[in-house]
Amino acid sequence: MSVPSRRRPVLDRPARFVSIARWPSEDRPREKLCKDGPASLTESELLAILIRTGTRGRTAVDLARQALAGAQSLRELSRKSVADLVGMGMGRARATAIVAAFELSRRLPQRDGSARVFIRTPDDVAARFAQRLRDLMQEEFWALLLTSAGTVMKEVRVSIGTLNASLVHPRECFHAALTEKAASVIFVHNHPSGNPEPSEEDVAVTRQLVESGKILGIPVQDHLVIAGNGYVSFAERGLLP
Repeated sequence: MSVPSRRRPVLDRPARFVSIARWPSEDRPREKLCKDGPASLTESELLAILIRTGTRGRTAVDLARQALAGAQSLRELSRKSVADLVGMGMGRARATAIVAAFELSRRLPQRDGSARVFIRTPDDVAARFAQRLRDLMQEEFWALLLTSAGTVMKEVRVSIGTLNASLVHPRECFHAALTEKAASVIFVHNHPSGNPEPSEEDVAVTRQLVESGKILGIPVQDHLVIAGNGYVSFAERGLLP
């Protein structure tokens, strides 16, 4: 007696590729954003809008998921350079769009230069610089120039690179303050390590800058180290000479 054959299940059959253009309209990232607002989209969907188009066999959403998985988090992805993203398999045009978007988000906290922005506490300074500096892969040293009333005159990036006495020289640090006739100055720099605790070099450089400010008549109000989700204020710690 013959035993009827059973159809063996097909395992690991690859899903059939369907381009985003053929998805239901309520699932397409652009249409979803327009209808329900950006908050309704996942990180992958928002990133897919920047990527714009997919590649053969992969949608823009697939590429976005791959980029996020490779970077392990959105924050880590924001720290990648164009070369990094290209190395992860992203096309140069897509990579530049992503890097540009993250840079715009860092600049967003910068206020309109025509507005009178008062600096009253270290929190005010941190709010101004944290998003811009906390995820950078290298140190940047900034000077925040203030009027006698404590309003912001100008922000100046003094140097890029590891903080030391040769890179952060009083001449460069106070040049803009002298030119703009600032009443005082606050210095800010970041630690790519994610640890905001001041190093011995940070303390030594700050002492040098404070002494130079006394000679020039431009007092140093504070020096902030920004890293990760926190910051350290030299003034609050009692580290200003």
